Amino acid sequence: MKPENLLLDYDLTLKIVDFGLSNMYEPGATLKTACGSPCYAAPEMIAGKRYHGLKTDIWSSGVVFYAMVCGYLPFEDPKTSNLYKKIMSAEYTLPKFLSGQCKDLIRRILNTDPETRYTVSDIRNHTWSL
Repeated sequence: MKPENLLLDYDLTLKIVDFGLSNMYEPGATLKTACGSPCYAAPEMIAGKRYHGLKTDIWSSGVVFYAMVCGYLPFEDPKTSNLYKKIMSAEYTLPKFLSGQCKDLIRRILNTDPETRYTVSDIRNHTWSL
């Protein structure tokens, strides 16, 4: 998921589209195919591990959220290997102008452990989201 794949219709309903490579999965099943844009890829996908599609989508949504509130991406590097190292270790900085609640939400979404990464329900119930 990346900003280019998010569209608003005439009712301001968010539509998610994909004009490139994507993957289909069954709920609860794991995936192995690496797809998507490197800057938005979850650590488990970069590591080549089997992954749950929803958990990697949460990570990618966190990258989009970070870009929306900060104005730039959390992980960038012209050298792909360095970019992957930054993603794998969640090496990013949080600007001082963000509220404490916003910083907390970003940290919980950009969690390198997919098992403890925030879920959609967690995000909806976070104090920043209320």
